[in-house]
Amino acid sequence: MTTEFKIVEEPKKQLAMHPKKFAMWLFVASVGMLFASLTSAYIVRQAEGNWLYFDLPATLYWTTAVIVLSSVTMQMAYWAAKKDLLDRVKVLVSITMGFGLVFLVGQWMAWLDLIDNNIHLIGNPSGSFLYIITGLHGLHIISALVYLVIVLVSAYRFKIHSRSLAQIEMCTTYWHFLGGLWLYLFIFLLLNR
Repeated sequence: MTTEFKIVEEPKKQLAMHPKKFAMWLFVASVGMLFASLTSAYIVRQAEGNWLYFDLPATLYWTTAVIVLSSVTMQMAYWAAKKDLLDRVKVLVSITMGFGLVFLVGQWMAWLDLIDNNIHLIGNPSGSFLYIITGLHGLHIISALVYLVIVLVSAYRFKIHSRSLAQIEMCTTYWHFLGGLWLYLFIFLLLNR
């Protein structure tokens, strides 16, 4: 009597997270740590003295409102993609891009206001920190705008829809992160100027 044994392989478990989403979360974590270290350095340097105290440019107040509005339009774009409302996705992503550009122009205007008030990148550390923090955040906004262009092109090519949401979901997450990061930075700067 011979018995045949069959070896059955267990199916491999799929990753719990899309690899690109995982990479995006690693990037978001590293950006968060960068800004946490900058704000920590700000507090330490401020405590050492020789610190120029000045009011934040008024432009930063309305750019904060703009970045919050852009988060709303980006979330609406994601919801529209989930419902296959592709024309609405295109419009809302375009509006988000417009808000992002307005935010960057506002940040530039804030820098011009700082220059008019004799606060420069090189000089007192308080001004240097403000330029570096807002400038690095602006660079990340530029990277997110590039990502929005990629998402918009994908929407026009019908590659974003209810069965293919990974790209717009990652872009939405990154955009919300940058908006939340700006709110943190703005409140931090208001409380520690």
